[in-house]
Amino acid sequence: MASRRVLRFRWFLCLVGILAMASAVQGAIASFDDLSLPGESYWSGSDGSGGFVSGAAHFNNNYDATYGSWDGFSYSNITDTLTDGMAGQFSAITGSGQGGSANYAVGYVGWAGPPTVTFNSVGVVDGLYVTNNNHAYYSMLNGDAFAKKFGGSSGNDEDWFILTITGKDGSGVVTGSVAFYLADYRFADNGLDYIVDTWNYVDLSSLGAVKRLEFGLSSSDVGSWGMNTPASFVIDSVIPEPATIALLGIGSLIMSRRRR
Repeated sequence: MASRRVLRFRWFLCLVGILAMASAVQGAIASFDDLSLPGESYWSGSDGSGGFVSGAAHFNNNYDATYGSWDGFSYSNITDTLTDGMAGQFSAITGSGQGGSANYAVGYVGWAGPPTVTFNSVGVVDGLYVTNNNHAYYSMLNGDAFAKKFGGSSGNDEDWFILTITGKDGSGVVTGSVAFYLADYRFADNGLDYIVDTWNYVDLSSLGAVKRLEFGLSSSDVGSWGMNTPASFVIDSVIPEPATIALLGIGSLIMSRRRR
């Protein structure tokens, strides 16, 4: 009987260890809801801190106090989906974070280098969720003073807007890149043309083990000064390699073996 109690205790310690590891992996998710923010507001980097941390990741920010401008990443919980132009730059077109959560991050490709996510340690990132902000969405939908209406007046122009996510390892070597269309008007059937207005999951596992992710944008609408489409996008729920599921599966297997 004593030996059985010892064996059960050992199995219990093993399971606790597995669950603790799983919890640690789960805690590596950058969801942005661990950031304190008043309702219907945003953080743009005006405190000069150079970025923010969510979960186990740092998000860069460059703020120019002279012009009140920024690039890199900001974060927001604004639910307005109707305001267009620069006034809508901090608004996700979805009206909330992924899965109905409050906070999300807004990326802007500006003058000081790409929006960059740097992780505490090198590892495989399973993926993240992406959508447009109001500024880019309505610019592509209707056109504005700087950018064209996607599809043109006839609707036949083959326009596109692409977010490219590049992985780099601990030495800064590129491990690969993944492209995602935030808008695509290249279809022969114009009824299939779209501008993303929902949260879409982007699989990044093909990038392998990365230390950081860099984000870039490209568009079919380019002028003398570069891309005309607003250089903005929105992300949420950066998810690490699904080791949590594997660990919990091991735990279930151990318990199953114990019952048998």
